[in-house]
Amino acid sequence: MAKGLSWAVFKVVCGLARLHMPRPEFMGVENLPEGPCVIVGNHAQMNGPVYAELYLPGKPDIWCNAQMMHLREVPDYAFQDFWSQKPARVRWLYRIASYLIAPVSVCVFNNARCIPVYHDMRLLTTLRQTLKRLGEGKRVVIFPEKNEPFNHILYAFQDRFIDLGKMYRTRAGEALRFVPMYVAPNLRRVIFGKPVPYEAGNDPEAERARVCRALTDAITQLADAQPLHRVVPYRNMPKKLYPYNRPDERNRA
Repeated sequence: MAKGLSWAVFKVVCGLARLHMPRPEFMGVENLPEGPCVIVGNHAQMNGPVYAELYLPGKPDIWCNAQMMHLREVPDYAFQDFWSQKPARVRWLYRIASYLIAPVSVCVFNNARCIPVYHDMRLLTTLRQTLKRLGEGKRVVIFPEKNEPFNHILYAFQDRFIDLGKMYRTRAGEALRFVPMYVAPNLRRVIFGKPVPYEAGNDPEAERARVCRALTDAITQLADAQPLHRVVPYRNMPKKLYPYNRPDERNRA
């Protein structure tokens, strides 16, 4: 697709997204550092990435699975990640949809502020590109959930992104800060928590576990502190199955 047409498709998609997903309320913005940082949030299906691209302060760069940026790889990845758990009787429709969205996906993700993320030996390319953006003073947003339930708010995190802390310390000579973010589409809110600095003096594996746990705990606490609402989960599922941010309170009601 020609570059001009690709850009036009991207702008149209952004315009439609703004109509469907108006600007959310941002809370805890004072917790965002002035300089570079990594913002870590719940995916909330496509809500997190869309909010990040359209509305997040400072126009940060966003980690994106590289498969969504390559025409031949979109259908298999999109179907498996978004729709593979749909009822068997309609799954074939979503398989067709995975092919139909491929050209649009390539236009959108190659024109958005995306850093392609690889899950093989090319991960080092992702980390180096991210360090370059951080070195330019930019913020980077990562949605690290994977298909493994963790608690009533989050799915488990892929944690290798935390190694950016050690690499950044070596390059910049200062601590990289990871900022927890909770995306609550049903409240039309995005809430930022206090930064978690990477402590380079610790054992790297232990520090990766510490930072990951601190981030998941912080995001869970941010969610629990909000008014009672349904959480938009990482996995695509019927809305009636969306969990509540305080399930015990809901059960008592």
